[in-house]
Parts: sequence; structure tokens; C-alpha cells
Amino acid sequence: MKRVVIVGSGGRLGAALGREYSNQFDIVGFNHAQLDLGTAEQMRATLGGLEFEALINTAAQTNVDRCETHQEEAFAINGEAPGVLAEICARKEARFIHISTDYVFDGEKRAPYTEEDEARPISVYGASKRAGERRALEANERALIVRVSWVFGPDRPSFIDWALNQAREHEEVSAIADKWATPTYTLDLAGLLQPFIANGQASGLLHLANTGGCSWREYAQWALDCCRAEGIPMKARKIGASSLAEMKSFIARRPVYSVLSSAKYEALTGRAPRPWQEAVSDFVRDFVAKR
Repeated sequence: MKRVVIVGSGGRLGAALGREYSNQFDIVGFNHAQLDLGTAEQMRATLGGLEFEALINTAAQTNVDRCETHQEEAFAINGEAPGVLAEICARKEARFIHISTDYVFDGEKRAPYTEEDEARPISVYGASKRAGERRALEANERALIVRVSWVFGPDRPSFIDWALNQAREHEEVSAIADKWATPTYTLDLAGLLQPFIANGQASGLLHLANTGGCSWREYAQWALDCCRAEGIPMKARKIGASSLAEMKSFIARRPVYSVLSSAKYEALTGRAPRPWQEAVSDFVRDFVAKR
């Protein structure tokens, strides 16, 4: 059985991958306490003597505002570590898959971003993640960089959990209506990513998200509608609209539009990710309704 290392196994995506792949692969997971991505020596010592055929790096400093105030930390974890991990995998001739982000784009486009579009990050988070992409590909030409957006799932709370908790407790809830991306379900992502673990032919950049785009307000409203359809009691019926400019607590700039096109993935595999609405509906039915 192929051994697959998951770095960031305690996170939202890493935990989902470890669980979903446990019947197909011998999974070895490392959370933050077990592997410090800020220390290259520890990564080399811990992973250097371990035999494995593939490594998926889902770990990152994803607090966008913290990255603005802790730039050294952001570039160490998001920028330098992927290069070290890619180098370790190259020496072992192991598959390396690195999870990146839609925040490498500036958000000026108004059509889904493809892998050919120029990355122009507008935040330290985005710049550090872009640096990690470059370093990984420089260290390992066979590395696969998978960009995702608005990841949600059952293992750790995300925006959608916050929105539904607010709707349970308050009659009036609002969410940003002038920022657009694509929700990506961790369980869908696990299935979509699986072919590239065994097949190492694809390399370079790959966008992978559920299809379609929406604002945070539309995302929250759809989830709220799904809850009502499942008979889950909610105080709020409608999600009000707020603007990105109103978010005075935000330190970092966010791209206004960062919908990802998965057309390249469809061309490579012959299958398309399903619409984000279907994924959210399943999440609500299978997890939110049972809490």
C-alpha cells in the first residue's frame, strides 16, 4: 500500500484527506505540534528518514491579517517551507502536492482565473503563498501546486459555520456582498485530488474548486435556505448585505474577485467538479443537521 504523508493533518483539509484516504493509502499525518514548518532542520530530520511515496502539504499560516503583522512567520511557513518539503520529496522521488490559494491574485479580473493568469498578490498572505509556489517548483519540477478557495468541511469551522451559528442566534445577520470566490468542500476536494496522488504525470499549477462563484452573502443565504429545507430551526430568514469597505477590523487587503476556473482539471481528468450549491447542501444535510 502506498504511503502518503499529510502535513497539516490537524487542519480542515488535512484531516479530511487523512480520513478519506485511510482505506486507500497508508497515511502518516503531521500536525503543527509534530512538525514545525518554521524550522527547515526539523523538517529534514523528521521526514528525511521516513519512507513514503507521496506528500501533501495542507499546512499554512492562513490568518490573512496575522500575516500582515507577522511577515517573517508568514514567509517562513508559507514561503520557505514548501521549498524544503519539495526538495525532500525530490530526493526521495516521491510525489509532492502543495495546497495554495486564490489570494495569489489581485481580484481585478471579472471572469474565473485560470492557471495562465498572472499572480499579483495584494497582501502579505498572498505574497507568501506565491513565494511558496515558486520555491516548490524550483526545488521540484514535478511538484503539483493546487490552488483552492473558501475551503469548508466538517473537521474545523469555517465561514459557513460562523454564518449559520449567527443565524441560529440572531434574527438579523449580514455578510459581505461585494466579494466573490468559490466555496470548496473538503470531501469533494479529496476525491478530485486522489487521481494525482497515484499518477505523478501532472505538475505545475492547477486550480481546483467546486464550480460556480458567489459572494459571501449568497454563500450564507444558500446555506441558510438548505438548513430550513432540512428543518433546522433558524432565527434569521434572510442574510443582509454588507460591504468589504465596512470591515474596519480587516488589516490586509483581500481580492474582490477570485473565482477559480477548474477547466484545466476537467481537461486532464475528463470530469468536472460539481457546483458549490450541491456541495453545501450535502454538508448541511450530512453534518450540520446531525449536530
